[in-house]
Amino acid sequence: MDYTGRAYWNAVMNASLCKFLILRAVGEEPMHGYGIIQRVAELTGNLCVPTQGTVYPVLREFERCGCVRSRIEVVQGRERKVYAATRKGRKSLDAGMDVWRRGLARLQAAVKAPPARSRPS
Repeated sequence: MDYTGRAYWNAVMNASLCKFLILRAVGEEPMHGYGIIQRVAELTGNLCVPTQGTVYPVLREFERCGCVRSRIEVVQGRERKVYAATRKGRKSLDAGMDVWRRGLARLQAAVKAPPARSRPS
C-alpha cells in the first residue's frame, strides 16, 4: 500500500463519506442503487463514487436500523429496488449534516495550516 499516493488518501476519504452521502441521496428523493451512485458522484464532482459493493451493504444497514425503506418498482418490465429515507433517516441525515458542517469547518482550518515539521526518528 502506497501511503504517499493520492489514491490511498482518496480511498480513505471516500470510505468515510459514503454512508453519509448515500443517506443524503435517498433523503432527497427515492431512487435505485445506480441512481444513488450517480447522485453521490454528482454531489461530490466525482470525488466520491461508491461502487455497488459499497452502496448495497450500506442500504441494507440503513434498512435494518429503520433509516431507509425499500420497495420493488417495475420499469420497462424489469424489477428494481427503490430506496427512500424514513422519518428516522431524515432525522439521522439532519444530525449528520450538522456534524459534517462543523467538522469540515475545523478540518479546513487544519488543512490550511502548514504541517509542523519534525525530525525523522
